[in-house]
Formats: sequence, C-alpha cells, structure tokens
Amino acid sequence: MATRLTTQDASFYFLEASSTPMHLGSLATFRTPRSGFSYENLLELVEERLVLVPRYRQKVREVAFGLARPVWVDDPDFDITYHIRRSALPKPGSDDQLHDLIARLTSRPLDRTRPLWEMYLVEGLSKNRFAIFTKSHSALVDGEMALELGQVILDASKSPPAMAEELWMPAREPKDTTLVLDAITEMIVRPSEGIEAVRDAFRGITDVASEVVAATGKVFSAVRTAAQVAPASPLNTPISRNRRFAVAKTELSDYRKIHTRFGCSINDVVLAVVTGALRNWLLSRGEPVTESSTVRALVPMSVYVSNEGAGPVEHAARLTGEPEAEVPRSEVASFLVDLPVGEPNAVVRLSHISHATEAHSRQSPGVTAQTLMRISGFAPASLHAMGARAGSRLSKRLFNLIITNAPGPQFPLYVGGARMLEMYPVSPLFENQALSIGLTSYDGSVYFGLNADRGAMPDVDVVTALLLESLEELIDASNESRV
Repeated sequence: MATRLTTQDASFYFLEASSTPMHLGSLATFRTPRSGFSYENLLELVEERLVLVPRYRQKVREVAFGLARPVWVDDPDFDITYHIRRSALPKPGSDDQLHDLIARLTSRPLDRTRPLWEMYLVEGLSKNRFAIFTKSHSALVDGEMALELGQVILDASKSPPAMAEELWMPAREPKDTTLVLDAITEMIVRPSEGIEAVRDAFRGITDVASEVVAATGKVFSAVRTAAQVAPASPLNTPISRNRRFAVAKTELSDYRKIHTRFGCSINDVVLAVVTGALRNWLLSRGEPVTESSTVRALVPMSVYVSNEGAGPVEHAARLTGEPEAEVPRSEVASFLVDLPVGEPNAVVRLSHISHATEAHSRQSPGVTAQTLMRISGFAPASLHAMGARAGSRLSKRLFNLIITNAPGPQFPLYVGGARMLEMYPVSPLFENQALSIGLTSYDGSVYFGLNADRGAMPDVDVVTALLLESLEELIDASNESRV
C-alpha cells in the first residue's frame, strides 16, 4: 500500500538541488575481528535487519500534475547489492584517504528511481580496520517512525542476537492512474489537503518549506536577535555539489572536567570549543574580527526524554536489554545562539554562551548523563536527522551554520562481531552554507565530522586542528583557575 510523504518529507525531497544533495551520512570505523569481516557478512546482516526499517525497501513515486504529495511504494525490483557497495583503499589506507573518499561519496546524489540510501564497505584501512559509510536521504529518516539503517545493524555484544526470519514480498506497485485517482479522492475527502497540494505546485518549494510545522522537535530562540538576519560571514556563499570532509576526535572526560569546573553544561563547552575554532579560523583568513563579532548557529542539540508517545524503541530495548516500556524516548529541541567569536578570552566566551543558553535550558531541561546512556540504544544518526529537519524549517538567512550534537552510548558496540572504534556524522549542507558541524559522543570520546563545500572551504582541515587547540585552551584555563 502506498503511503504519502509527510509535508516535511516532501519538502526535503523537492528541496534537493545539484549543489545541495539532501542526504545525511555516518562514517564508522571498526577493528577487523580474527574471524574476518566480508562484504557477504555485511549483506547478510543488513538483509536480516531491514525488517526494522521497512522504508529502506521503498522508493518515492511522484503524483502526476502535482495533485498530491509523492508516495512511498515498495520497490518490486529491490536489489540489496545495488545499495550495499564495496570499496577499497590501497593498503595501508590512511585516514586522510578515507576522508577524501567520503567527500566524493557525499558529493554524489542518490538514485531517485530506487530506495534513497547507499552503504559502503571500505576495506584496506591501516591498523587492521575497515569502515562502513551509510548515506540516507533526509526524506527517508525522520528520527521517530523511521530510523537510520546504520544504527539498527549495531549490537551491544560481539554475538548478535538471532532475528526472526522474514519473507518479504513487495506490494504491487500502483499505476500512475491509480495515484491520480487516489489524489482526487483525497482532495474530495480532505479539501484542505488538495488546496495545499495545488498551491504547492504553483509556487517555490522553498516557500513551502518555510511554512512546514514538524513534529520532530521545537525551535526556541535563546538570543534576542533571533528575528534578525544572521551576520555576514565567509561561511555563507554560493556552494557547489563537491564536498570536503574532515574530522576531529576529542575525549569526553575533558568536556566533563570543564563542565564541572565552570558550572556550565557540556553542550555549552562544545559550543565554546567550536566558537574558539571559528574565531581563529576567521583570523587565519584575515577576516575582520572585532569584539562584537558573532557567528549565529542553529543548535539542535538539547535532548529531553519521555516514556510517553510513539517511537521506534524495539531496537533500543534489544541493545540495552531493558523492557521496551522503560526505554526513554528522545526529542530534539533547537535554538539559535550567537557565538561570540570576537571575544579573545576562552573563559569569557564560555560564560557568554552559558548565559545565552540559560533561557533555553529553563524551557526544555536537559537530561542526566545516566539517562543519556539509555537513550534509544545508539541513536545519533537519527538525532542528527532530526536536527537537519529543524534547520529546514527556518530561513537560512537566520543562521550561518548548523551544529548538531547527538549523544551516543558510553559502551562498545559491534557490527557482526567487529568492534566499532569511531563514529563521525556527515550532516548535509543547506543552500549558501559552506560548513556543517556534527558531533557524536561514543564510548568515552567525542567525534566531530565537518562537511564543507570543496571550493568555499579548502581549509576545512584548519578548522579541525583549531578545534583541538580551542579545547586545549579551555582545559588550560580550567587547570589555572584551580590553582
């Protein structure tokens, strides 16, 4: 049976342009087990887990004349070997070579005639490692009813639990005439839907997206200037389809020390680290930076939980070993914050950010570290998807970049017996935005993934190096203040 795309799913589907492919990705590296890990192992594992994400066997069909939003339909020609691909680096493959490969794969749009996802097994990495890169269209993953495939293949133990066998048979694909008749019937039964569909067909989809009201989170403003246009920045410029990808790995314990010393949230520390890096990056470019200079970020990173409401928690229960009813649900709340890149003192930057986010914290309180460890098993990819959706609901003129921070479990996870070592998010770029920053905490570390336009930000590697320097500056300030 065909299922109509939600308004926001449809906005993501139509907003995609040659310079802004609307897929999100995740890059994970693994230690190769003694028994090995092959392409066939990955095929078997994913095929077994597709029952948890049925939309990954469905494709999008548009309705003639724009009479209604497109629909999800089963792909009668679904071929898992088309979606799961094999790649290799010349041994011993370096991390830089891996990141160059991810940039190239991220630059390529997904095939719209098939289910909107791809997964790559990357072999040949140095130090007895392999990588898995997953990219899924933002219309496919809503973070609530549809999870990201990369997270459902992960297990909390080396020996994955047995899954019930499933015999999947695709439903018959509807004809174009059937889709048109269904759309006309829907217009008669629900006239408001028909009026909206016709209106959408005769105006820009960007106008539609600006009116989308999504159920994946709430947008709060933590700054008085949120209604104003974001400050001018080299981060905002026309972009191409080509990308660069860079990463930084830091230790979660460092953020906890700074958080404890200065009485702020860990999210505040993360933002202060990013602020310091962006400040020094602007200076390295010779950009004018004054004491009042700011960079406005959309920050879908506050997470609060509830055990009420619907949500895909079966996989979380399997990962954590808890009863399904006791697994917390998570939501993403986004807010706008002006990052004080003009402030030269790291502690003062942190103080400004802490005050700016205080109002938001009162409206939607954060969760404890213990609770974070129990949120939806390993859900960062889905939380990053929810963050991207929050960004799509606001005019891009209101913020310079998006920063998504999704907590992961602080225990090891495995794919087919192979231990996951690192996990880096790859967030999509919006129009005229040259950089997006995603970060994920996992097993004691915090992993930054920076997706950037290849032409506008040839120096994205400078930003990752400056993230480490910015964190070190806060650590030093924390140590000095103890003396």
